Amino acid sequence: MTAGSRGDVAPFTGLGHGLAQAGHEVTLVTHGRFEPLAARAGIGFHALPVDPRTELESSRGRALHRSRTGVGKLARVVMMARALAVEMADDLVAAARVSDALLLSGSVAPLGHAVAEGLSLPSLGLNLQPLAATREFAPPLLGTGSWGRPGNRLAGLALNLAVEQVFAAALPSVRSRLGLPPTGPAAALRTRERQAWPVLHGFSPRVVARPRDWRSGLDVAGYWWPYDGDAPLSDDLRRFIEAGPPPVFVGLGSATVPDPARTSAEIVRALRRAGLRGVVQRGWADLSATGDDMLTVDEVPHSALFPRMAAVVHHAGAGTTAAGLRAGVPAVPVPIQFDESFWAARLVALGVAPRAVPLRHLTADSLEAALVQVTRDAGYRERARALGVHIRGEDGVTPVLEAVDRL
Repeated sequence: MTAGSRGDVAPFTGLGHGLAQAGHEVTLVTHGRFEPLAARAGIGFHALPVDPRTELESSRGRALHRSRTGVGKLARVVMMARALAVEMADDLVAAARVSDALLLSGSVAPLGHAVAEGLSLPSLGLNLQPLAATREFAPPLLGTGSWGRPGNRLAGLALNLAVEQVFAAALPSVRSRLGLPPTGPAAALRTRERQAWPVLHGFSPRVVARPRDWRSGLDVAGYWWPYDGDAPLSDDLRRFIEAGPPPVFVGLGSATVPDPARTSAEIVRALRRAGLRGVVQRGWADLSATGDDMLTVDEVPHSALFPRMAAVVHHAGAGTTAAGLRAGVPAVPVPIQFDESFWAARLVALGVAPRAVPLRHLTADSLEAALVQVTRDAGYRERARALGVHIRGEDGVTPVLEAVDRL
């Protein structure tokens, strides 16, 4: 069970496929627009009623662009998500009633855990980000730097309580319907912690090491990859790549931007000034580029495209960051919101990106400088290639299979 944008869903298609290959019957419970991803992976599907793209393009979704800080933006998201959680609750319960165990992403865990408790089902958390509080770094979703070791942990605890508030309106009716006593968000969080509720994290320990102050039951499994099968590149894209030196990929995933035309123009200007060809992904930001040296694409499997790129420019979402690392190519992260600044900082610390270029500071000049550095300094490619070898050798599915067996 998961909710959110494509990046919150796609990794679970590969994980679900791996569980199915091991003999489990798997159903992906998420927004209806992502049903084709489940069908491609050969797993079942149960639709949730909310369309995340419609929400992002609504007036309350566009209001996110007016928040200048991670805290302000998160507060707006919490308010928006509270209403959406109520809409999704009935379908989460309906899907759970025909299941033997619930595997819950961080975006639905507080509500999903209550459903599992009410139906006496075992459950397991599956997080794509390190959400549990730690002294070692600030909460990734706030998109800020370190607040000092005690401050980091306090901020993490406060953030976890804020996430619980997303489900405060949906939980009372769900708990009542399933015969559970009423409880507040803070008490529900404490219960999961007391029970040492198991949570596996879908990222590489080489990218984010397991914090030493995490409680038992919180473990890092390794990346879960979107199920792409052997999807080939289109003929047009393949011909474009082969017509010259390796191009640079540019895409902002499921992020939306206030002015797509201006953002596209700055990106194209930067690529041309740096002497680079570009593959620009339209995405939810509606980017576009024209000319013999540019190609605009829609959905393309990152696993097939990224290894053929000179570098990747992306919003530093967890999934796209992972895909670039797996491909062994250097990056220029363009973080926009939430945990993207955290992943961008990790790319810089790992030596596979020269610097982050946040979207609000993106100009042709700033992006050109980063592109020149990342494509002409061989050290970035060498470090990315070496890290990619390690990441491709990791197995994030087996720890989940073992955890399901324990359930």
